[in-house]
Amino acid sequence: MSVVSDQVRRLDAQLDRIPFSHDDDELTAAHHASPEPSRVKDLLRIIKFLSTTANASTAAQPVLSEWQVKTLLDQSSLLAEPDEEKELTQYETDLEWLLVSKATVQTYGIIMNMLLDQIVPLSDHIWYWDTVLSSPTSSSLYMAQTSPMRLWGWSQEIYQDSKIRLSKNSSGSTELSSKQDESTWGSYMSRNWQQFYGIVRESIRERSFADIQRRAKSPFTLSREEARQKQSKLKRLREMTASGLGILIEEGLDFGGNGSDDGKSGIIMSNSQEWKGVVERSVALMDSVLNDVLTLETGVACFEDRVFAGVEEDPELSIDAEDDGRNRPHVVARRLEYILKEHLPRHAGMAQDLVNMNGRPSRWVRYWLPATVLVFSSSTILRILFNRKKEILVWIADLGATIKDFWFNWIVEPTRKVIGTIRHDSNSDIAIMSRDSLKSDRDSLERMVVDFALDRPISATGASSLSESQVADIRTKVQQGDLTPVLRAYEKDLRTPLMGAVRGDLVRTLLIQVQKTKVDVEVAMTGIDTLLRSQELVFGFVGLTPGILVSIAVFQYLHNVFSGGFRRDKHADRCLWVLRDIDRILTDATPTPNSLLSYKDHGLLVCELQVLRRLALDLLPTDAYKQRFLEDVEDLGSNLKGIRSQLRTVDRIRWVYSKWLV
Repeated sequence: MSVVSDQVRRLDAQLDRIPFSHDDDELTAAHHASPEPSRVKDLLRIIKFLSTTANASTAAQPVLSEWQVKTLLDQSSLLAEPDEEKELTQYETDLEWLLVSKATVQTYGIIMNMLLDQIVPLSDHIWYWDTVLSSPTSSSLYMAQTSPMRLWGWSQEIYQDSKIRLSKNSSGSTELSSKQDESTWGSYMSRNWQQFYGIVRESIRERSFADIQRRAKSPFTLSREEARQKQSKLKRLREMTASGLGILIEEGLDFGGNGSDDGKSGIIMSNSQEWKGVVERSVALMDSVLNDVLTLETGVACFEDRVFAGVEEDPELSIDAEDDGRNRPHVVARRLEYILKEHLPRHAGMAQDLVNMNGRPSRWVRYWLPATVLVFSSSTILRILFNRKKEILVWIADLGATIKDFWFNWIVEPTRKVIGTIRHDSNSDIAIMSRDSLKSDRDSLERMVVDFALDRPISATGASSLSESQVADIRTKVQQGDLTPVLRAYEKDLRTPLMGAVRGDLVRTLLIQVQKTKVDVEVAMTGIDTLLRSQELVFGFVGLTPGILVSIAVFQYLHNVFSGGFRRDKHADRCLWVLRDIDRILTDATPTPNSLLSYKDHGLLVCELQVLRRLALDLLPTDAYKQRFLEDVEDLGSNLKGIRSQLRTVDRIRWVYSKWLV
């Protein structure tokens, strides 16, 4: 789908609403009176082929090819001279007009497509020259790339100058004239080689001095000037083509009714014959645009004046008012054939020549330096690869082993542990101490305290003996962390530390307290261990996350490489720049008195919309988004609502479709 396709469909639908003044009786009489009853059927068949909604092929691709339109015109017999003796009914005349009108619409679409195809790539060429002029490095690279061409041109100039000098030095001889063949001139040169060699040396010396005196510029400066001149010509070509495109969009096939399919006003629905004049003037307009659009010496304003003046002065539009108009469809058909057969190919060739002369150099010119280096170093590269064959194979094997180890150690094993945690696998529990360590140390502490109390009841409790209930009470307090019996004895021995260490139980109580400290530490570790066990699944996913992230990044990169993800990102970036260019066109445009875009600005806007449509339709997710986007693009491309409305439409496109386009 494109802007041109929509325009062709709209115009074709308008032509389908032409009210013909005939009835069934008139049609029946025409069939009986006509010497060729199949004439009407042939016209209807060709009209059907030229229609955009006649079949599935034209509905999908509404603009036919040049060859198809020429073939259908030839089949209609409109390219031949009309038979003056043959009487045509009004219905047949109307069908002929409808046929040439639909052929005009198809030619109109072909020309617009050709102009769009010519103007869109010019931005890339202009951007290339911007890159060349952006830095001294780029300019120097361009100078080196084009140096062989410059040397060849300089050699050709020396050759031609030497040939002219040698011809003048020959005493009245006509053997070396410019009209003589090369073989005679070559034989003369073989006999006068010294003279020719001296002339060449003199020509080179004089030409070098003349260049230095005339220009006194370095090759670097000359290269930059050449880049500026070519860029200027491309910009002029872009402006002229955009102006021609804008003229065709706004002035070509203007049947009134604002171009809407459902409009009931306009020339078509007025049941008048004015639409035939519109078709004739549109054909003359297309011819005039193709004649002058490549004349880069004139400005845009002069080009537009010449186009409209050419239409007004067109000799084929000066038809006698008393003429019944029966020859006019033939005249229009022959002019369409001329445009399709002669004018379009000539225009395309001239435009391509301009682009070849002023566009970026070919790939051979841009890449001959690295290609030459690669060719001369290919043997060295192959020798290095052959000598390091074993190392390369080892690198490849190590790379495979690294990928394998990464997969199993950082993906498979952490995943297995996470699954084991979810299933409460005892082998996957996270622990910083053994399960029964705290219980055994606590029981040992309990026994130490009870034995100490039984051995030293007076120091521990102040009684001479302990009952079973007292021993049970001591056990309970020890389990709760109370070591009162041991601390009493410890406090007593501290009064006389030396005697307590020799005769008392100071060392014993100290060791019991050491055991108590160990139990307290294990209790704290048990708390930490419990906390870790409660978050075991979290730690499992933390261990799995790095491998998952790396794998996702690798798979995403491979997906982008093989499924066009990078292309989608590039298209999104390009959409952003296209929206910027559209906003710049609307902001910097010089409006007409009605606050509308000029022909040139409208043509540039249509070109950017063409690119935006092609890119955005690949990025938008559903048909609903695409349909609404096309409606917004149509509002943006309409030059009837004013620049302010178009700028608001640009803002609407930005915030509605920013998720995909920006």
